[in-house]
Amino acid sequence: MLVSGASISGLTTASWLARYGFEVTVVERAPYLRPGGHALDVRGPALEAAERMGILTTIRDRSTKLTGIAVVDSAGKEIFRSMESTLTGGRLDSPDVEILRDDLCDVLHEAVASPVEYIFGDSIASLTQDESGVDVTFVAAAPRRFELVIGADGLYSGVRRIAFGPDEQFLRAFGDLYVATFGMPNFLGLERWQVMYRQPDSVGALVMGLRKDIKARTYLGFNAPKGIDFDFRDIDAQKRLLAHRVAGAGWVIPQIVEHMLRATDFHFYSLSQVRMSSWSRGRIVLVGDAGYAVSLGTGQATTVAMVGAYVLAGELATHKDDLVAGAAAYEGELRAYVIRNQDIALEQNAKPEELTDEGETATPGGLPDFGALTLPFALKNYQEWVRLP
Repeated sequence: MLVSGASISGLTTASWLARYGFEVTVVERAPYLRPGGHALDVRGPALEAAERMGILTTIRDRSTKLTGIAVVDSAGKEIFRSMESTLTGGRLDSPDVEILRDDLCDVLHEAVASPVEYIFGDSIASLTQDESGVDVTFVAAAPRRFELVIGADGLYSGVRRIAFGPDEQFLRAFGDLYVATFGMPNFLGLERWQVMYRQPDSVGALVMGLRKDIKARTYLGFNAPKGIDFDFRDIDAQKRLLAHRVAGAGWVIPQIVEHMLRATDFHFYSLSQVRMSSWSRGRIVLVGDAGYAVSLGTGQATTVAMVGAYVLAGELATHKDDLVAGAAAYEGELRAYVIRNQDIALEQNAKPEELTDEGETATPGGLPDFGALTLPFALKNYQEWVRLP
């Protein structure tokens, strides 16, 4: 099998498939595991999936272990602080785990069985399938044939574009928030702490420092009520766009912009979902953001991706003689859970006051409590049903 994408959903899928005895190849456009990205939250059923995977203890050991957040004004004066919750992770007394994206990828990569083959610095150019397999051509590597192709290549999935159609058919932007994440020198001297600034015209920044001697993870963004168009491939243009939008902002935004322009781990996001009537087409199937991105707004995207990868691998393993039926079973098992998560994201975006008032989805002080939005999901015990090699 071929998995396109070496991030959360791709590595989780590859790990489970290898455990079930499949021959797995992972192709990743980047020359190595991509650094950077925002802090991720492993919640509810994803915690159970991680425990079954044998990595939950490691994830907890490598979690952010934040101790709180301060909110400052344009002069840097603290106007609010909380040692009960943070903006990115929610309540600190929650059983959920917040971990940096690249740290979680490292843990998942280490958990993947050694027989898995990796092709870094390459991507899929074309897919041609028949009843018994998929012929794949790559941008650089020689053509090969696989019994199944799994697109785990994110919001702007190349597999989805090739096999299902252009992005505009499935990508649904909602809300008006655009944000970048990147690493920068921890010039604020933060240790296990967040500092947030937001000005009235909707420019905002969040700096997360885990240790004083390592880079801080930084969020920098803006609101654009009318929406914007940008090329997801052109990082330099994204940086210029962001610098223009936040020009003149207070606090330490000018210094942050200087570091942002030099960052090599820059990622730019918008509040978007992927909505599809089907996640599979014959022997090509999508998992995670490629098939059903939830959004950044509810803190559930990583959980949904890890649960989706667990279910996909399990259903394929229980349908080894008919992988197309396995892909259909995966969708049947997961779709209601995914749709409800996506609907909640839309509901939260339509009622932003719920994330600022001390209501059911907010912590004391008005910080969002994403844990309150976590949906239950009963994981099948595929390991009991599948004859392992």
